[in-house]
Formats: sequence, C-alpha cells, structure tokens
Amino acid sequence: MTAPTLDIRRIAGRASITSATHAGRFARFLAMSAKGLAEPRIWVPRAWEEAYRVGIGSLGIVLLISAFAGAVTALQAGYQFTGSIPYYVVGTLIVSSIVLELGPVLTALVLAGRVGARYAAELGTMRVTEQIDALESLGRAPSSHLVVPRVLAGLVVIPALTMVANAVGILAGWASVRLVLPVSDIDFVYGAQIYWRPWDAWYSLIKAVAFSLSNTTISCYMGFSTEQGAEGVGRSTTTAVVASSVTILLLDVVLTKLLLST
Repeated sequence: MTAPTLDIRRIAGRASITSATHAGRFARFLAMSAKGLAEPRIWVPRAWEEAYRVGIGSLGIVLLISAFAGAVTALQAGYQFTGSIPYYVVGTLIVSSIVLELGPVLTALVLAGRVGARYAAELGTMRVTEQIDALESLGRAPSSHLVVPRVLAGLVVIPALTMVANAVGILAGWASVRLVLPVSDIDFVYGAQIYWRPWDAWYSLIKAVAFSLSNTTISCYMGFSTEQGAEGVGRSTTTAVVASSVTILLLDVVLTKLLLST
C-alpha cells in the first residue's frame, strides 16, 4: 500500500511543480511581450504582413468548416423537427447555434491547429537554431520582432474570420434546410429576426477575441520555450495545439457562464 501512495504523491508533486514553473514563465513571457509594444516602428509593418498571411491563408478552411457546420445544423434540425413546432423556429435555431457557439468555437479550434501550430513551429525552430539568441545578443527585443506582430495579427484577423464564418454558416444552413423541410425564405428570415438580440453578435465577437488571444499567446510561448532540437520543436508544436484547444473550450464555458447567465 505504500508504494502506490508514494507514486501518486510523486506524480502530483511533479505536476504541481511543472504547472507552477510554466505559470511563472508564462507571466514573464507576457511581461516581456508587453514591453515589445513600446517599439511600434518594428512590430507595425510585421503585424500587417502577418495579418495578411493569417487572413488569406486561413480564409479557405474557415469558409469550408463554417459551410459544413451550417449545413449539418440544418440537416439535424430537419431530422429532429416535428409538425407541432412552427417552421420559422428553424431560422432561430440555425442562427443562434452558429452565432453563439459553432462559429466562434469551430473557427478557433481550426485556427489553433493551423495558425497556432505554425507559430509554435516557427518560433521553436528559431529558438533551437539560436536565431532568437542572436537577436538578444544584438540588443534587439525578440518580442517586438517575433511575438507582438503575431499576437496582434491574430487578435485582428481571427475575430474577423469568425464573423465571416458566422455569415457563411447561416447562409449554408439557410440553403440546406430547404432540402429537408418546407421552409420558405419568409419563414426563415422571420424566425431569424424574431428572437435575434444584438448582444448575440457582441457575445460571438467577445468569444472570438478571447480565443484568438489565448491561441496566439500560448503558441508563441510554447515556441519560445522550445528545447532539445528538432524533437523539442515537434513537442512544442503538439503541446501548443493541445493547450490552445483545451483553453478555448475552457474559455467557452467560462464566458458562457459570465456573459449569458441571467
């Protein structure tokens, strides 16, 4: 009975120490990144270039995922719908599902794999090849050159992509629901408007901003913390995607509780 107890204590202690270490390093990383904001002449042009790469490069996959989400929502509504419910409710169901949940969450999870993995891999490779150390030896702040442009680009582009995903998902749901239910355009628009609240759009935007901030900062931190060569780059990339995805889902629960609780 003693050995398993000691193993559990050792595992718990190691996990606690690792968590505390990462918390301290992450706080230090955020403080370093905040100092990089003092050099706009460096990060502004890089942020524009990064925003273009993230926006144009991710637009196709975001449009595809949002269209599939809207179509699946409409088809499931047709499967679960009964004749005792007015058809205009389908418009409410599709619009609310896309704007409140599917649009921001699916977009964030997809970009965690695409953008977050790229950030972690790029910065991790720069770390193990000593390019970041070279910047520091030249008296340059790595945060203003590497971190701030990536974080700000994601903070601007990812919410914009989320709004596009919301619109495309609603349009795809609108087109798909007509294949399974006798819903007219007037019924769909009426259902979408009758229960629509402007706060829903703000709620979706707030979630998108929170998800983008967590995604970019965690990915950049994992890249900056890379060790042990090529193996460390792969480990950091995987950890960045997993940590970003878990954080996105956790923030989804917390923000829903804080912003939608009555």
